[in-house]
Amino acid sequence: MNIEDFDYHLPEELIAQTPLKDRTASRLMVIDKEKKQFAHQHFTDVKQHLRAGDTLVLNDTRVLPARLYGVKKDTGAKIEVLLLRQEENDTWEVLTKPAKKVKVGTELVFGDGKLTAVCKEFKDHGGRMLEFSYEGIFYEVLDQLGEMPLPPYIKEQLPEKERYQTVYAKEEGSAAAPTAGLHFTNDLLAEIKSMGVNIAFITLHVGLGTFRPVSVDTIEDHEMHSEFYQMTNETAKLLNQTKASGGRIISVGTTSTRTLETIARDNQGTFKESSGWTNIFIYPPYQFKAIDGLITNFHLPKSTLIMLVSALVDRETILEAYKEAVNEKYRFFSFGDAMLII
Repeated sequence: MNIEDFDYHLPEELIAQTPLKDRTASRLMVIDKEKKQFAHQHFTDVKQHLRAGDTLVLNDTRVLPARLYGVKKDTGAKIEVLLLRQEENDTWEVLTKPAKKVKVGTELVFGDGKLTAVCKEFKDHGGRMLEFSYEGIFYEVLDQLGEMPLPPYIKEQLPEKERYQTVYAKEEGSAAAPTAGLHFTNDLLAEIKSMGVNIAFITLHVGLGTFRPVSVDTIEDHEMHSEFYQMTNETAKLLNQTKASGGRIISVGTTSTRTLETIARDNQGTFKESSGWTNIFIYPPYQFKAIDGLITNFHLPKSTLIMLVSALVDRETILEAYKEAVNEKYRFFSFGDAMLII
């Protein structure tokens, strides 16, 4: 398939720059997968489409305040660092800006010396390996000094760091939020649970590759980035029970979906406790093995994410839904409105 098959027109003013004050106040487009029909509702109406025995699967990854501003120790030149992935102990793969100023052996200082780093090696695509030094707990130091690495299409500052976290975020490690989960509050989740709907958690640490544009014309040639995932035995048992009893598995977000589909693919359609790295690339005509429904946001044109949702319904219906969302002035991307495919 050609990358242009997943393009659509999006006026820039529809890209949400700030989150709504009330997480649940967003709109919800509901797509009936079988009838190919759309309905316009509010996010709290998601309860109408869930039933006792279903399991809602949430990604409990927590976004690191992974953007650091520091200086070179020898010259005082300003350097921006973006943490990508922890390799071992205090060594991280990072992006630096300007990259050419950070050579092997370069020493960096952040927060008047609260955090320092030495460049150990170069990586592919311009990355660097930095070894950090500090006193205390790394994540506490990072919380003091770091900023949230908001997506490149968001130009506004985020006054509250927690607004780019889900209310159930727990496992540190993401470079970006699993944004479909931003719509939930603890109260809404409690209401859903009181209906007899199970709540399950998996972890997938979202990498910045999620924002990387597809640079090939033929999507089959695209090389998907890898992300770390894990599923507990408790969640695996619950999901297997849900399937066996005729309940539906509703995934919250494409990150949860990629995790569930990876594990189901590797275990003949069942689930088991597991962890590892996934580079699963879901696009039409993929046959889903794990999920029965999806709550997601509206995604960038020509992105791997719009390809995933196109595989769950079909490309023509999804592009028609996006066209309608533009006409109805839905808010798009990370801080935008939501879609339910059921």
